[in-house]
Amino acid sequence: MDGQRSFDNYRMPDELWEQMEQVLPSYPVSPNGGRPRADLRGVADAIFYRLRTGCQWNAIPPELAPGSTAHAYYQQWAELGVFNQLWDLAVKVYDELIGMDWQWQSVDGAMTKAPLGGEKTGKNPTDRGKLGTKRSLQTDASGIPVGLAVGGANVHDTRLLQETIEDCVDRAATEVSAWENLCLDKAYDSNAVRKLIESVYGYTSHIRSRGEEKRELDRASGERPRRWVVERTHGWLNRFRAILIRWEKKIPNHIAGLHLAFAYFIYSRLGVFG
Repeated sequence: MDGQRSFDNYRMPDELWEQMEQVLPSYPVSPNGGRPRADLRGVADAIFYRLRTGCQWNAIPPELAPGSTAHAYYQQWAELGVFNQLWDLAVKVYDELIGMDWQWQSVDGAMTKAPLGGEKTGKNPTDRGKLGTKRSLQTDASGIPVGLAVGGANVHDTRLLQETIEDCVDRAATEVSAWENLCLDKAYDSNAVRKLIESVYGYTSHIRSRGEEKRELDRASGERPRRWVVERTHGWLNRFRAILIRWEKKIPNHIAGLHLAFAYFIYSRLGVFG
């Protein structure tokens, strides 16, 4: 219709909303009446729109939901762990329908800008000392995100490794004893890291550059390197502009956005979106 704007490409997919409804808190109707509660579907669309575009909350189109309302619900849901539960549910569904490949896992860090600073930000040594944040991500063999830790851009990858693995352990739907291989790049090459992942968690460590891994696999069997999957997942996450540039000062809000993006990524890999 003339004069109307369409945001269909930026709305939360129906399939993702159906999963999110399962983990939302209950909002009973007040017997005393009062102002009707906001349309939660519209609020979810507004949150997803903001995640996709990276816009300010007050710049969210009113056709979706008022920006202040969406922001208030987002903070409440982040505090209640709604988006973390949504990620947990996505991992569980993926494991049931396709199966997680825990035999080969990868960990890698990625830095993004954080112009406003805030919790867990620091000077990025690769970006002229500008403020940035780092996410440490663990994936299964197909790149499905299963563990996360966040720190400042000036925090070395090795200092986030144990927190990343612990987050994966808490989320995993399998026994740690069933895991076998963990792939990391040269940044993790130290005796302390090898002792941690082999003695504490029981992994076989594979710490080397992608070029070295590729040459070895080419000689052995023609297979591709395995660690590239976590790098691909990092690259995919940066398509969300609210993740590519972190505007949240509060770390729970930033992490909640990552959790929502993880859930979307996993369900997209399942091919459930129309």
